[in-house]
Amino acid sequence: MELHAIRVFLTVAQEKSFSRAAEKLLRTQPAISLAVQRLETELGERLIDRSGKELLLTDAGKIVFEYARRFETLEGDLGNALAEMRDNSAGQLVIGANESTTLYMIQHIIQYRTLYPKVKVKVRRSLSSKIPAQLIDGDLELGVVSYDPNDDHLESSIIYTDHLAFVVSPQHRFAQRTEVSITELGMETFIAHNVLSPYRELVLREFQRRKVALNMDVEMPTVETIRILVQRNQGVAFLPKMCVEHEIEAGVLCEVKVPELTLERKIYLLQPARRALSHAARAFLEVIKSRTDKTSSKL
Repeated sequence: MELHAIRVFLTVAQEKSFSRAAEKLLRTQPAISLAVQRLETELGERLIDRSGKELLLTDAGKIVFEYARRFETLEGDLGNALAEMRDNSAGQLVIGANESTTLYMIQHIIQYRTLYPKVKVKVRRSLSSKIPAQLIDGDLELGVVSYDPNDDHLESSIIYTDHLAFVVSPQHRFAQRTEVSITELGMETFIAHNVLSPYRELVLREFQRRKVALNMDVEMPTVETIRILVQRNQGVAFLPKMCVEHEIEAGVLCEVKVPELTLERKIYLLQPARRALSHAARAFLEVIKSRTDKTSSKL
């Protein structure tokens, strides 16, 4: 079985198009179709249903697709291993993170790139809930999330402790206050993040427990859009402090304490428990450990 044919099939399945796969692989469409047909003949199974307008994988195609993804990961691992053998400071590092934890990693990545400029760093934005499975499957080397998945296949360590900050615009009536009670928030318009998280659930539960209305009249897909709307005094929000720290320091947002809602938000670094890490990943762990130790020593 030729790896070329598997790579072609994987590209066709990912692009859901023979023509787009041909463009991506710099081949003609007939050559792409022939490679897939040869693979189907060799395996004795039809992999793609060509009867409809939309390209669909057969049951056999779905199985081959999953193994093809593994082949692709192994091919990448092989390339990294050979690069590291030739140059101990080269290779590739693939990290999974969501929007807010990506912001946390910026300073770590800057330091890492200074020490290891030849390493190619890829940060893949993903839902936190999917990162553990992606690590176990080998799609990622490291993951940064805001919860402990409690999975025996993964090792987790706390690398940062953050908190949810209640933020308002400098023009808001609470801007000059140092703290407000949760009961005062019943008349406020909250700009909410429409991605489910344990912290969102904790906030909802506390408002319900205290029988205070939580008016989430606006829901946005990113922290950045929430931040902009709050700055423009279109509502208030609970956001991770690390995502609004610079805005608070610059005075374009104000943090007001809500004593009834003091929620710590721990950031965890995840790595596979039963798979050896590349040199690039081990070096990144050392960078994080060094910065974490320095931060701890200042406290």
